[in-house]
Amino acid sequence: MLKRTDQLDIIDYSLYSPITPLSQTRSTADRSGAGLAASSIVGDHISAMATRERRFNVSSRCELLPFLLSLPLGLSRKQAKDLMRFRAVAVARLNAVRHDTQLQPGDVVTIAAGKQVPSPSLDRHGLKIVYLDDDIVIVDKSAGLLSMGSEGEKERTAHRILNEHLKSLTSSDSQQAFIVHRLDRETSGLMMFARSRTSQAALQENWKTVTKKYLAVVEGLPAKAEGTLRDNLVESKSLRMHRVDRGGAVAITHYRVLRKGRANSLLELTLETGRKNQIRVQMAGLGHPVVGDRKYGATTDPARRLALHSCELKFHHPVSGAPMEFRSAMPTRLIEILT
Repeated sequence: MLKRTDQLDIIDYSLYSPITPLSQTRSTADRSGAGLAASSIVGDHISAMATRERRFNVSSRCELLPFLLSLPLGLSRKQAKDLMRFRAVAVARLNAVRHDTQLQPGDVVTIAAGKQVPSPSLDRHGLKIVYLDDDIVIVDKSAGLLSMGSEGEKERTAHRILNEHLKSLTSSDSQQAFIVHRLDRETSGLMMFARSRTSQAALQENWKTVTKKYLAVVEGLPAKAEGTLRDNLVESKSLRMHRVDRGGAVAITHYRVLRKGRANSLLELTLETGRKNQIRVQMAGLGHPVVGDRKYGATTDPARRLALHSCELKFHHPVSGAPMEFRSAMPTRLIEILT
């Protein structure tokens, strides 16, 4: 976190704490059934924690699911099934278990607590799962990683990496993520995927109600501390977006200055619409391009990347209707370029 200096006029930045831990969002999600069932046992997919095991002895013949429900853990049927689905339950003498696995007297059932699939497997690819349930996935994408496939790149994308992870996590080739929106390749931060076409449709139909906030370091300092940018945007044959007086698609972005330095400033930007390259084009049009954005006129690139980060998603769960809110801190590399 930046410290107060003579060069920085610091406006409240406490809103942008590190990625909101699942433990902080779980209370709302679990009450509605939206949270990852028994997530305190399965693991939160955010920070690696040491795997712990709880063992239970079987005294009489029974099926696995009823046995799990009888344990002093307060598990619901769905939570117990999720534990099995995420491979957090094991029986010593068996290679795999199902809900109807027959247990014998003397069997030992082990429930693993903590992370079942190490996060480094995703971190190496520039992707981190922030939240996961049966209907949605929230990820934190690194700069340089495509959101989805293109003609030039179909393998190393957030969508492809997440699909492979879900298949491995659930041991099911039918598992997949459905695209709800996208981030520019050069932009880091929060993205949302759906886990079914029904959830995808619900999220996209209500996309205008989703709060989408970004943090950006821009060149110079806007004349007004806050404002609203309204432009009409069109895409040229060279795939570059342009502002036009008439026609095109309306783009609306609200901004406010959070911190200002001598050569650049930190802005919070809230999207009312979601056009391609919207923030980048509109900030360039204001005369303050995003630092590192050579495509739209930036002349500085101290971080050697686009200084734009998706920092907040706030919405209602597509199935339960529960309020969901996720935040991601601006990468240190970008905070350090404020001068």
